[in-house]
Amino acid sequence: MKLKEAYLRARTALSAVTDEAAREADLIFARFAGGKRPVLSPDEEIGEEALAAAERAVERRLKREPLQYILGSWGFMGLDFAVGPEALIPRQDTETLCEEALRLIKERGYETLLDICTGTGCIAVSLAKLGGVRAEASDISPDCVRLARQNAERNGVHLTVREADLFRGAGVYDVVTANPPYITDEDMASLQPEVAFEPALALAGGADGLDVCRRIAREADAHIRRGGALLMEVGAGEARAAAALFPGRTARIIKDLNGVERVVVVEF
Repeated sequence: MKLKEAYLRARTALSAVTDEAAREADLIFARFAGGKRPVLSPDEEIGEEALAAAERAVERRLKREPLQYILGSWGFMGLDFAVGPEALIPRQDTETLCEEALRLIKERGYETLLDICTGTGCIAVSLAKLGGVRAEASDISPDCVRLARQNAERNGVHLTVREADLFRGAGVYDVVTANPPYITDEDMASLQPEVAFEPALALAGGADGLDVCRRIAREADAHIRRGGALLMEVGAGEARAAAALFPGRTARIIKDLNGVERVVVVEF
């Protein structure tokens, strides 16, 4: 079968579950057809094994499994990260946090960083790689700890990763980053099908989405140096309430590319 024919068949099928059927079909075939991209090599033949692998991937996607889990890796901050159902998928929204953290690291000369609720390790690895900080990370999930270590090695950075609940076992740092669970109970009951594949432990933030943020607010002071900063990603509509968890401190809010108040930056 011609690669183009197989691709067009997959694209038609995928249009039932995504508005980006052409892009997703292209990525699936690039991953499972020996690196051949249908848009670049339409007249090439596709082997039986490659075709079967691509068709299995399409079937998984038709069940609304996230494309990132099917591919097994995803880009974030220009780097490549292994992904899996044990951790949240790296998202562009979170790049807003990383970009602000990089700005502070460079302007203020920050040298040490702790990333809590690290998941894939995408924040910690990106900031260690691009910002040159000595980074540590923690996650309560042992599977996430293994994944974050894998991603550190994958991207050639040294990262100390601990299996720990938030700050447990942590020292004192110039900057702390966090992408904690922040989906409200109401929204957890009506997740998009793709999001429902992601681990509930990394999603559920309680009645107002701020349960874990409150814990961070209570514990952060003991782990951030004077002159340091906390950067925390929050859900849509939660930023002002999250900032109010730090009375007496300067807190500012940064919008993501979609105009959503996404990151709370707290000065220590």
